[in-house]
Amino acid sequence: MVQEARQNATTIRMLMNSPNVFCAVLLLAVFSIPHCAAGEEIPVHHIEGTSLGFLILRDEDGTPIAYGDLQQVVTKNYVMDDMKLKFNDGSFYQEITKFTQHRVLHVISNHLVQRGPSFKQQVDALIDTASGNVTMSSIDEKGKQKKVTKHLDLPPDLANGLLMTIAKNLDPSAPSTTVSMVAGSSSLQIVKVKYSPQPEAIFHVGPVSYKAQHYRLKIEITGVKGKVAPLIGKEPKDIDMWLAKSESPSFLKFRGQMYEDGPIWEMELAAPRDGTPQEKEK
Repeated sequence: MVQEARQNATTIRMLMNSPNVFCAVLLLAVFSIPHCAAGEEIPVHHIEGTSLGFLILRDEDGTPIAYGDLQQVVTKNYVMDDMKLKFNDGSFYQEITKFTQHRVLHVISNHLVQRGPSFKQQVDALIDTASGNVTMSSIDEKGKQKKVTKHLDLPPDLANGLLMTIAKNLDPSAPSTTVSMVAGSSSLQIVKVKYSPQPEAIFHVGPVSYKAQHYRLKIEITGVKGKVAPLIGKEPKDIDMWLAKSESPSFLKFRGQMYEDGPIWEMELAAPRDGTPQEKEK
């Protein structure tokens, strides 16, 4: 048993030294979860449309560290989400997800790029559900390059790039909802993410208050790996998401890690201002 625990601890450390592909706004540290039950396909209750939203990313002290936007385009065959963030230190993050919304949400492809000093590893990752192929290229802090391609039996409830879209379509009265994600690099695999509704929150714009639905997303770790992870300080942290409660649920805020062992960042909607950034500095 001791030897098995040591082997699993080594496996977890290897996984945690590599980036993991996640959603519309994030990357998480995750572990392999053996013999997981099938997740749930998410029925479409709110049709996505063409839109453009502006974003601001802050550190734990509330200091703005990146700005960007989320553009959504609807075509005849699919919906495309394109989220971009430009960091003050020159770093760049982009995630493009193509999906369909015919009765249930279904990912077609997910392409993630992250580079610059704000990230421990430079990443270019692509998931193609038609072929089942997942390709990830990365460069670590020491400059070591790695490229991994693996064929996976991708489940129909795959959620890469759709974490917020899924939240919009959940039944908040359900105690929990579980979906699947692709994670890892040298050991690409399917893991599970569990949504749990939290107590209602309140947001405001000026003097006007709005009710918000709060979800907590947890990476579930089972078996020996789940027992070893907290002992070596590698248990993934939860993600929190808030969206406006209405007939048209809308993104309000995200809080969580965007890469393995990374800091907690907060993402919110931003309002554009007149003029150029250069004019503001004058």
